[in-house]
Amino acid sequence: MTISEIHFVSREAAENLLFHPDAAVISITDPGKRAAALAAWFRKVLRLSFYDAVPGDDFIPVPVPGCFDRQMARQIIDFIDELHGAPTMLKLVVHCEQGISRSAAVALFAAAYSGAELRNRAGANGANPWVLEQLSRLAPAIEIDIPAVSEAPPMLRTNLITSC
Repeated sequence: MTISEIHFVSREAAENLLFHPDAAVISITDPGKRAAALAAWFRKVLRLSFYDAVPGDDFIPVPVPGCFDRQMARQIIDFIDELHGAPTMLKLVVHCEQGISRSAAVALFAAAYSGAELRNRAGANGANPWVLEQLSRLAPAIEIDIPAVSEAPPMLRTNLITSC
């Protein structure tokens, strides 16, 4: 399944997606919350649970249980390799609670890593820097271009403080 395009959305949007037979999803939820109620028709699903946090700052010292780590980054890369290496085309949907930070980071990485088009790329300027850093450490040759805030549509600029 070659990845043709990548989307990042909120949990609510992912749970309400209409049928599309050629889609896979990376589902990101908060630790302790119920798994997203995703439709059974998704070809492949990778479920991860981690906080929208940046460890190492004054408020969240390293290490913190429930934060994104190297093992999760490896799972994402392996999942993308599996999807991108197969013969049929598919869309990759990445979701987190609000569809702003964690999912944007994973979608930016997935697009750079696979070469697939990232839909709503301008809205990915709120990408979680910790998630991007951990993914980049496992794929140092990949350049990830984070869109500037000025590239986001006005409606999205006001929501950048909201976390996934």
